Amino acid sequence: MSSLRLAPALLASVSLVACAGTPPEAAAPAPGASAPTPGHAEHAGHAEHAGHGAPDSHGGHRSADGAYVHDFSDAERWAKRFDDPARDVWQKPTEVITLMAITEGMKVADIGAGTGYFEPHLARAVGPKGTVFALDVESTLVDYMQKRMAREGLSQVKVAKIPYDSPELPDGALDRILIVDTWHHIGSREAYSAKLARALAPEGRLIVVDFTLEATDGPPREHRIPPEKVIAELAQGGLVGEIAAETLPQQYVVIARRK
Repeated sequence: MSSLRLAPALLASVSLVACAGTPPEAAAPAPGASAPTPGHAEHAGHAEHAGHGAPDSHGGHRSADGAYVHDFSDAERWAKRFDDPARDVWQKPTEVITLMAITEGMKVADIGAGTGYFEPHLARAVGPKGTVFALDVESTLVDYMQKRMAREGLSQVKVAKIPYDSPELPDGALDRILIVDTWHHIGSREAYSAKLARALAPEGRLIVVDFTLEATDGPPREHRIPPEKVIAELAQGGLVGEIAAETLPQQYVVIARRK
């Protein structure tokens, strides 16, 4: 699906859901730099990074717009990491879903959906009349998710490719937006936050899950973003955030709403 046609396609999906009676990332990379790519738990088990330019010890680098950049184009390789059953121990997807307070029929977007790790959980939460938009900037991950959702029969999950600088979500249409292990990959985050704010319904919520500074896994410490900074960046985009109480051993959760 072309990113230029994504927003109208999402609007059409939302309209279909409404008729049924049930209510990503970073800016384009500089020439010669690899594009920042959202994806869940890319760092699980200290996964390798593959950036260009001046890479750090993990192979990634920080771009001029603040995104942590490396390569996610090998979907099969990343699926082994993203969907490793051992991830459940530290990612605690059931707890994250509980914190999101999703009810049946909601419309939920997962930005940086990777290989679709959270999609079965989100699909169960919204139910058959709800909709989950699984969004990523990497074409191979999008293709992988499309096949996976068809294989698993998750028809309420709509998979689409988005550009680096916009989630391309329709204004006021989303009840929940989830961004897991991806916020540090997004560039120009204050501007991106404003686009997320516009996409939320009046009572909608944005949930950001990312690695703490103390985590033993995750990106190099200098590339991590503490929750207080996430909240400040969201505020620049018109969102009010707070740190949620949780028991994730490696991560924090920030929940935000529109001002």
